[in-house]
This record gives sequence, C-alpha cells and structure tokens, in this order.
Amino acid sequence: MTDKSALRDAAPLKGTGVRLAAALHANLTAPGLTAHALRKGEARLSAEGALIVKTGIHTGRSVADKFVVDEPETTNDIWWGKINQRLPRDKFAVLKGRVQAYLQGRELFTQDLYAGADPDHRIRVRLVTTGAWHALFARNMFIRPAEGELAGFEPDYVILHAPDFEADPALDGVKSSTAIALSFAEKLIVIAGTEYAGEIKKSIFTVMNWLLPAKGMLPMHCSANIGPNEDAALFFGLSGTGKTTLSSDPTRRLIGDDEHGWGPHGVFNFEGGCYAKVIDLSEENEPEIWAASHRFGTVLENVVADPRGRLDLTDRTLTENTRACYPVEFIPNVELSGQGGMPKNIIMLTADAFGVLPPISRLTPAQAMYHFLSGYTARVAGTEKGLGSGAQATFSTCFGAPFLPRHPQVYGKLLQALIKQHGAHCWLVNTGWSGGAYGVGKRMSIKHTRALLNAALNGELDHVDYRTDPFFGLAIPVHVDGVPDEVLDPRQAWSDKAAYDAAAKGLVQRFIENFESFAEHVDEDVKAAAIKSAA
Repeated sequence: MTDKSALRDAAPLKGTGVRLAAALHANLTAPGLTAHALRKGEARLSAEGALIVKTGIHTGRSVADKFVVDEPETTNDIWWGKINQRLPRDKFAVLKGRVQAYLQGRELFTQDLYAGADPDHRIRVRLVTTGAWHALFARNMFIRPAEGELAGFEPDYVILHAPDFEADPALDGVKSSTAIALSFAEKLIVIAGTEYAGEIKKSIFTVMNWLLPAKGMLPMHCSANIGPNEDAALFFGLSGTGKTTLSSDPTRRLIGDDEHGWGPHGVFNFEGGCYAKVIDLSEENEPEIWAASHRFGTVLENVVADPRGRLDLTDRTLTENTRACYPVEFIPNVELSGQGGMPKNIIMLTADAFGVLPPISRLTPAQAMYHFLSGYTARVAGTEKGLGSGAQATFSTCFGAPFLPRHPQVYGKLLQALIKQHGAHCWLVNTGWSGGAYGVGKRMSIKHTRALLNAALNGELDHVDYRTDPFFGLAIPVHVDGVPDEVLDPRQAWSDKAAYDAAAKGLVQRFIENFESFAEHVDEDVKAAAIKSAA
C-alpha cells in the first residue's frame, strides 16, 4: 500500500494516464479494502461480516451505454449494432482525457489481476477506481496473482473506473451521463457514471471474447464443473437461468460460475470468483451459495438488511437483481486450478416464460448449434436497467449477445467444431415455468432439475426411451427415476391442452423469426434442425 499526500509516476498507475493521486492504495486485500469502504461510508457490514453496498439508480448493466471505439485495426471484425455501438476515436480521446483528469489527484484504489486461469492464454488487468468496494469486487472476481508476481506487473488492459463521473453526450459522443467504452487498439476501458460493478467484470469478458477466437479458441458465457470421473460439464445460460446454482453441486468440483474458455487443453475459467444472483436464495436448496453470502470478504450488492445487519434475501425493494460477489474458494467443493479437461456434457439452460419447453431434452449436434445461436430464455426483471417488473421472453445469441464483439457465427462455428471433435453430449434444460406461462404456472422444482441433470451427467439418460416433441423436434425422456412422468411432458402439465398448443406454436414462431438473421450463415444440417424445430 502507498499512501502519501502527493504521489507521481507511481508504478501502480503506470500505463493508466493518471500521474497524481492524493492517496494511492495498491493491491490491498479484503480486510484493508473493507476498512476503507467503511471509513468512506461506501458500505456497511452484515451480521456475518459481508460488505453490503448499494449501486444507486444503476442496479444492472446499462446496455444502451456500451460503446466500442471505431478503429481502423478492428472495425471490419466488430459486430456493429445495438450491442456494439460505434464511438468515434476522437470522441473516445475526449472521454478518456476527461476521466483521467477527474481521477487525477483523488484517493485511488488499484488492483493488478489476471483474467484466464490458463497461463498461456491469460491477460493482465489493472483497475484504477475511486471506490474501495469496487476494488474488492474486482479482487474477488478476477484471479489474484501470487505476491511475487506483482513486482513489475505490466498490464495488458487497463480499466479506468469513475462511478461518480458524469459523461457529457455533447462532448463525449455518448448517449447519457453513463458510458462504458472499450478501445481494443489502446487496450483501455473507461467506465463512468455507474456504480454497478458488473460492468467491470463484463468489460473484461468482452475483451476475452475478442482475443480468444483469433487463437482458434472458444470463449463462453457458461459455468463449468468436474465430476468424480474427471468429466467436465458446461452450463450455458443467461442471468437467472441457474448457471451458478446448478454448477455449485456438492458432488462435482466447481471450475467457475460464469465465464470460460475452451482451448487445446480443455476448459479454463476466466475468473477467480462468483457473482451469484441471491434473490430468494434458499439455504436448503443452495447451501454453498448461501454460506458464501454470509461471510466476511463477500460483497453484497443491493441486498436489504435490518439495522443489525441481518439479511432479507426475499426483499426486492432495491432490485430483483441482488448479487453476492465472493472468491471461488468460498465454495467448499472447488477446482482451485480453474481448469478442467475436455467437456463430456454441454447443458444449455433456459428459463422459458411461456411454460412450453420440457425440463430436459437431448440435442443432436445440429440442434445444439441451433439453440446456441438462438439463446432463448426469459428475463424476469432487474438484470438490466429499464427491463421493468414483469417477465419478458428474449433471444440472446450464444447465451451472451451483450458481450460478443465479433459476429455470432464466429462463436457458433467454433462450438460446432469442438462438439464434433470431442463428441460432447448436448442437452437443453428448462429451469423456467411448467403448467402454464409466467404468472399462471409454477417455476420448475430445483430438486427435479438437479435429478435430471445428475441423470444426464452420470450417463443414465443414455439408456432410456425418448419421444419426439411435435413442436420443436426435441428428444424428451419418457421416464427418469425420481421425477414424475407428467413433469417430463410439458403438455401434460397444463390443464388446458389447447392453450398449451397455442403457446407452443407461438414460441415456435418466435424462434423462426429470430433465426432468420442466422440462416444464411449456417451449415445445411443446422438449417435442417431449424426447419424441424419449426414444423
């Protein structure tokens, strides 16, 4: 730690464009960052010692305020549009300069961290922030170098984080007082005008999604774990579909809960921590995440607590998107190397708001490609700013469209090739609604979902009978021990069968319309899978 009234050309600020700090706190550990967060009034402690913070008006990612700098070196390879909005290079120079000037002379916290557990494919990240709790968030989420690796640390990418700085659309070329701007040429990320810490982790995920495909490797928005026979499994899915919950299994070692790469040596985690959604978290159903959320070193975003610090994980007063951020080692059964072998099973999670899809179905490789490019799920309030209070069906290609700087086909073809090369089994799992749409039906039982997943991962579903769903062409097991047969058949779970048929046809049509933009870019077998799904 460095703490002086004036500090110039400090090593912890090298490469950031910031040369002066009133006080500089470099690579503090959790106790020091917690103490500073409490001193500055940024947070308070839960009864168990977790740091409770509020993120103000931004309780989710500001997707409309994300920009990629339009640079000659990269412009032809960027998937431009609503996801990756163009920011002219000269406007980025203004925004960057104004944020650097804002940070100049302030009390700053820096963290030097890795993204990528595979030493051959990791990047070095330097965060500069005014927030002690944001530094702790980053320290929890990324991989912490050994003490000896910090000497002479040279960042590959720098994040300038100024949550209280307000961007000016007229000056900075952005849309509001909030800006998340990424320059691949300068290897620099500017985050301004939002306290929501998820922007920090997702900006680096976007960087990894840019870098790895150029090496022939697949970056993935998925969790991963390893079974007792060293069999790796991947869990694709968007926020709220159960990636963190279902991958945190006491019988399997957790590799990571959100972001991974698939390379020549197998799967590797990008992160060193977990960012779990904790609204309605149950100690009975999710004991590992519950325990991690109730201990010192964890950061709790927008979680409500009483004056004595006792948590109420059912309280939605601030947002539906309440979060716990903790180091991965807070989960008891974890693979600390952050690496695993070639995946044997690939699970695509969806939370179907219409109550149409079965709780589990087996996918052919072509169907897996189809559903990967479709990325269907439901949003149930709060994971993104402005979503509203109800449920909305959405398609997010590759189960991670907001984080893809390249065209989706790049990632889809990489996955298709890897499935073919390594013979992975693919499954579609619905953790959403059964017996009716959102508001009428009930959420799938997590006990049933776990039983079905265990049967798939243990190979039990390789030896059961299947029937073909008439709407999507999905192979659905007829019977699985421990799960009622009527649960396996979504139509039978509805009291009004005609209403189910109408809902299923409506969802099929949504799939058809969404896939139109991909159809000309995929192989014939994937097109055939899409046609079968539309039948």
